[in-house]
Amino acid sequence: MRAVAPEGGGLTHPEHATYGKVRKGYTSFISGDVITAKITPCMENGKTTVVPPVPGDVCFGSTEFTVLRPEEGIEPRWMAQLLLRHDVRRSAQRSMGGAVGQMRVPVSFYESLEVPLPPSAEQARIADSLDELLSDLDAGIGALERAKARLKLYRASVLKAAVDGSLTATWRQQNPGAEPASALLQRVLVERRRRWEEDQLARFRAKGQEPPRNWKVKYREPAAPDTSQLSPLPTGWTWATADQLLLQPIINGISVRGSDDGPGVPALRLSAMSGDGFDYSKRRYLPLEPAEVSDLWISEGDFFVSRANGSKHLVGRGTLAQAPPDAVIFPDTMMRLRLAACLQWVPAVWPSSTIRSQLERAAKTTAGIWKLAQPDVARIVLPLPPADEADEAISIVESQMSVIDHTESDIESRLQAAQSLRQSILRHAFSGQLVPQDQNDEPASVLLARIAAERAARETVATAARKARAPQARARRARATSSKQTPA
Repeated sequence: MRAVAPEGGGLTHPEHATYGKVRKGYTSFISGDVITAKITPCMENGKTTVVPPVPGDVCFGSTEFTVLRPEEGIEPRWMAQLLLRHDVRRSAQRSMGGAVGQMRVPVSFYESLEVPLPPSAEQARIADSLDELLSDLDAGIGALERAKARLKLYRASVLKAAVDGSLTATWRQQNPGAEPASALLQRVLVERRRRWEEDQLARFRAKGQEPPRNWKVKYREPAAPDTSQLSPLPTGWTWATADQLLLQPIINGISVRGSDDGPGVPALRLSAMSGDGFDYSKRRYLPLEPAEVSDLWISEGDFFVSRANGSKHLVGRGTLAQAPPDAVIFPDTMMRLRLAACLQWVPAVWPSSTIRSQLERAAKTTAGIWKLAQPDVARIVLPLPPADEADEAISIVESQMSVIDHTESDIESRLQAAQSLRQSILRHAFSGQLVPQDQNDEPASVLLARIAAERAARETVATAARKARAPQARARRARATSSKQTPA
C-alpha cells in the first residue's frame, strides 16, 4: 500500500520478491489495470493509480486493493481520475462496512457506480489534459511542501540557537556586566524553599499543631545536574534541572469518569492542549466537589506537559496556560510545572531538540501509549541564561516564530486552495467542460454496445469450454471413485 502515493500520485518504489513468496495471500494485477485502496483511511487519501508497464506485465500487491480492469475502449487514466473525485470518494466511504478502523469499500459499490461516459477518443483527450494540468498542480504542491519542510527546520534552528546562546551572542557583547544565571537560580531556590516552609506552617495551623523541632530539615533540595558530560555554556549561563526551577513539586491531573454535559467540575481534555495554549471549550465534567480538587485549578502562567500520548513525538509537549474564562481543572494526561514568574524561558525553549531528545529517551511505551513519569520531567536538564539575556532571547524567538507561523498559515491556505483547484479541474473534466468535443468521435453508446457484445462472446466461449471439459472431469471423478473402491 505504501508504494501507491495519495491523491493519484502514482506508483512509487515498488519492491521485488520471488513468485513463491507472493503467489498466495496477495492480489494480482497487470499493467493497465486500475488499482484503488478499499480500506480506510487509504481510500479517503486517494491511493488510486494505473499500473504502469512492469517486467513480465504481472505484479502482486496488498489484498486491500480493489482491481478494475478497463474494457477495450475505456482509458485507464480516465477511470483512475474519475475515482479520485471527492464526490466519488465520499460515496465510497458511505458504502463501507466492517469494524471501526478496518472499514472497507465493497466491490458492489464499483459495480453499481454510475459514471458519465464520453467517447473513447474524448476519454484520451481528457486524460492527456488532466495529466498536463495536474502535473503542473502537483509541481506547485511539491514546492509548497518543500517550503513547509524548510520552515520546520528553520523553527528548530531558531530554538537551537536560543539554547546554545548563539542567538544572543551580540547581546552578551553589548552587556558584559549582566547578572549571571547562577544568581537567578539561587533566588529561585530560595523562593522555592520559602514557599515550602509557608505551606508546611499552614498545614500545621490547619491541624492545630505547633511545628515540631527541626521540621525544616525535612525539606528536600532539588537535585542539581551532573555537568561532567555536558557541553560548555556561554559566559554567565548555567545548567539546571527542571526540578530546580519549580516553585512547587510536579503534580498530575485527576482521572475520573465524566460526562460531556455535567453536572460536576469542568476538566480539560488532552485535545485542548496546543502549542499556543489551551482551547478551554474542549472539556468534560467530573462528578466531584470543588473542594476535592482545590490543588488542580488552572492558573494563568502555569506550564503543563502531556504525560501520555499515542505518538512519541507528542508525549511531553508543553503548553503555557493563558487565563481561563472560568474555573477548570486539568486531566491526568497532563502534569503541571509551576515555574517562577521570571522563568518564561522554560516554556519558550521546551520544544527545542535539547529538551525533546531527553523527553523521548525517557518515554516508555505500554500498549502503544508513550508515557512520562514525574521524575522523568524533573530530571530534564536545560541551559539557563541570565534573566535579562533570557528576556532578549525570548523576544527574538517569539518574533521569529510569529513570522514562521504566518508563513506556515499562508502555505496551508495555498495547499487547501490547490486541493480545491484539483477537484474543480476534475469536475470540469467529467462534465464535458475541460476539452473540446469532436462530432466525428464514435459515440459512447456504440462503445457500450460493442463492450456488451464482446462480453457476451467471451461468455459464450467460456461456457463452451466448460461444457467441453465436463466429460473429462466426470471421467476423472469416476476413476477416483473406482480406485477408492478397489481392495488393496
